[in-house]
Amino acid sequence: MDIFSVLNMIGGLSLFLYGMSVMGDGLSRMAGGKLETILEKLTTKRVFAILLGAGVTAVIQSSSATTVMVVGFVNSGIMKLSHAVGIIMGANIGTTVTSWLLSLTGIKGSTVWLKLLKPSSFSPVLAAVGIILFMASRSESKKKDIGGILLGFAVLMFGMETMSGAVSGLADNASFTRMMTAFRNPILGMAVGAILTAIIQSSSASVGILQALCVTGAVHYSVALPIIMGQNIGTCVTSIISSIGASRNARRAAMIHLYFNLIGTTLFMVVFYTINSFAAFAFLGESANAAGIAVIHSLFNIGATIILAPFSNLLVKLAEITIPDGNKKEPVITDAVSIDERFLERPAFAMELCRGKAREMAELSKNSISLALEVLQKYDASKAEEVVRFEALADKYEDVLGTYLVKLSGENLSTADSQSMSVILHSISDFERISDHAMDIVKSAEEIHKKELSFTKKAKKEIEALCRAVNDICGLTVESFCEDNVERALHVEPLEEVIDTLTKKIKENHIKRLKKGKCTIEMGFILEDILTGLERVSDHCSNVAVEMITIYDNDYSTHEYFKNFSSEERASFDKEYEELLQRYPIRKQDAMMSV
Repeated sequence: MDIFSVLNMIGGLSLFLYGMSVMGDGLSRMAGGKLETILEKLTTKRVFAILLGAGVTAVIQSSSATTVMVVGFVNSGIMKLSHAVGIIMGANIGTTVTSWLLSLTGIKGSTVWLKLLKPSSFSPVLAAVGIILFMASRSESKKKDIGGILLGFAVLMFGMETMSGAVSGLADNASFTRMMTAFRNPILGMAVGAILTAIIQSSSASVGILQALCVTGAVHYSVALPIIMGQNIGTCVTSIISSIGASRNARRAAMIHLYFNLIGTTLFMVVFYTINSFAAFAFLGESANAAGIAVIHSLFNIGATIILAPFSNLLVKLAEITIPDGNKKEPVITDAVSIDERFLERPAFAMELCRGKAREMAELSKNSISLALEVLQKYDASKAEEVVRFEALADKYEDVLGTYLVKLSGENLSTADSQSMSVILHSISDFERISDHAMDIVKSAEEIHKKELSFTKKAKKEIEALCRAVNDICGLTVESFCEDNVERALHVEPLEEVIDTLTKKIKENHIKRLKKGKCTIEMGFILEDILTGLERVSDHCSNVAVEMITIYDNDYSTHEYFKNFSSEERASFDKEYEELLQRYPIRKQDAMMSV
């Protein structure tokens, strides 16, 4: 083996790792956070958790990424530690899919069908299709993502073939054979496998390297088996690193991953070599191949899961013993708002977390204005304090989301995620302003309460009608925002115009009362503040809805949205406006009754 073979080996390894990274990133973008959402919600049953962990890992081609997600879920408090165990076990099974794909390089035969199954035959076709999709598609489209996945897979397979070709000359190298023989020592083989995997932080990649070395014929199963066991331990390094600085339970989740592989490996090695000492396994002396490596990798992880799944609670307890509660309890801050920056490396998942936080903020703003309107109509000090708390919390949401999304904006996002980011960035300031106006309304209610002022029954009806309309527009806006429902968002603007009309009517009625001396100037100032706040709340709801329509519907731009109405659309809009106006009646004769 000369210097050129070494260079080929390094180049092949580089392409292999790069292809795996590109393919994994493309698959994550295609998932668009959906798999992670399922992972988060459907983990209450252990069997489902294992299947989900295996499925998600098989799709994104990385058990390390799945376990890092789990650590983040536990750290955020949205997943219990007991639920995380099943996903971690499933992730170890899912990661074996890569080794089966790589085993295709070992296919031998002269028939046409067998030749077509070899990566050297179909990889160029995938690369050709991938580059056409990648180059011909517009930026950040699904076709471009698919093209990236195909290119990543082709590069990965090409790297695998290059590595195999580079090391093929080692078949007759006595030094290499002696080195491989030394790894027959189970402890040494496990150490090498663990160290290699810890360095490149991917068990799939390290297994692939081992499969490439199999073409030399010098890697026997007696050598491959302990190395594979070590690789399962080495892959735990990524989750342990991700848990540094996280909550106590997040660190425990990382330890569960480590203990699962340590205990599984220990049990396997003890049982296997004990039996081997009495009845020698003949296959250990045979040369390993890529398919055999995949079989061992799969059987170990499936077997370890079957054996240890019934003892999930014991794994949790073991992690709790390793990382005890200590004398000081972790502070529980109910109003804390944070998004784990570890997920910036997984843009699709990070965007899903941002969407979740944005929905929380939207619901918070809706609840804030609803509570403020209750305080306005019937003063309650405890509710007033809650609105003040909501306003401070909304400020935190805006700051955290804005800062996080700015950091995420430099990442490679799918079209859907890019659109979602734009909507969130434009909307969070509106939701924050809604909570500000809610607090202003509460201040007006406090002033009325302290000065013992009041509205008459007739005047209250005007305000009650307006409050109902404001509550409805907030509910409609938040519903359409949380569900990404553009059709629902289209109904916000007619209601916003109704609120403008109601506000104008109330002001006109107030002026008439003022002229007749049936309303005080002081009460008029308070009413003006309330009307201004409620009208601005509806304006912010309109901003959110129009932003959704213009971002998700390419037929509109923000400034041209209303100008582009056809005669039919204008007629439909006017009809809806008139129908809504009837729901919130404010009659001019009500103005004759004093405020």
